[in-house]
Amino acid sequence: MTLSRMSRIRIGSAPDSWGVWFPDDPRQVPWQRFLDEVSQSGYEWIELGPYGYLPTDPELLSEETGRRGLKVSAGTVFTGLHHGPAVWDETWAHVSRVAELTRATGAEHLVVIPSFWRDDKTGKVLEDRELTAGQWRQLASGTERLGREIRERYGLRIVVHPHADTHIDTEENVTRFLDATDPDLVALCLDTGHYAYCGGDNVKLIETYGARIGYLHLKQVDPEILAEVRAEEIPFGPAVARGVMCEPPAGEPALEPVLDAAQQLGVELFAIVEQDMYPCPPDQPLPIARRTRAYLRSCGA
Repeated sequence: MTLSRMSRIRIGSAPDSWGVWFPDDPRQVPWQRFLDEVSQSGYEWIELGPYGYLPTDPELLSEETGRRGLKVSAGTVFTGLHHGPAVWDETWAHVSRVAELTRATGAEHLVVIPSFWRDDKTGKVLEDRELTAGQWRQLASGTERLGREIRERYGLRIVVHPHADTHIDTEENVTRFLDATDPDLVALCLDTGHYAYCGGDNVKLIETYGARIGYLHLKQVDPEILAEVRAEEIPFGPAVARGVMCEPPAGEPALEPVLDAAQQLGVELFAIVEQDMYPCPPDQPLPIARRTRAYLRSCGA
């Protein structure tokens, strides 16, 4: 596979690949170290990660990323829009501040992660695993409203991230969500690891719903650990701590066919590496990041 075949794919990484899940946590590396090491690994693009981990002052953030040769591809927000209009004000308060910072960095995407139906640490069930028909309608209309407001006010495009232990997870639920939402307002952030975690075929989704793919997260799952996670009904957080998300190319799905399918869409796409590793030793991420970047280059990306 030649480099030219991946000319439309822009590779980056994220705080997630350095074990960062929270704005502030003593088990996480300082933000300065993350920026230093992601640059040393050969990446040019990063995501903001949890709001407040990286500097929220746009000038300081621009200075710190710029002097390391880094640019921002997206911000990330968390939503529970299936709960309907009652949660809109609280949602917008969170989303708007992230969107403002994202726009200030020059990025054009906002990754939207649905709320979890069970606690990702304790496994406590927070709500029913399946949405009612009414909740699906609220989810679709609320997400369309979010897409419209974000585009009109901030000039950003939302990309919704199917995620383990949320209501947008399996092939059935992802396709139902896509079929229920306006393509002009709502695109997908296809996370290869999460979709495989939930039993989906990444290449099939890209080939079937290519026009809806607006962004990629690259990760792999360890099939043996995933089988244990499913058998024991382990929630996502403890599954990550067990190592369910593994270093490429050791897991599934194979990333080269995914990247090739994405390249064939004929549009420019970010493909951001996100190897969930919370928590992890501080010296673990950099060698993995370097090897992963080298592996992706071998795929032509």
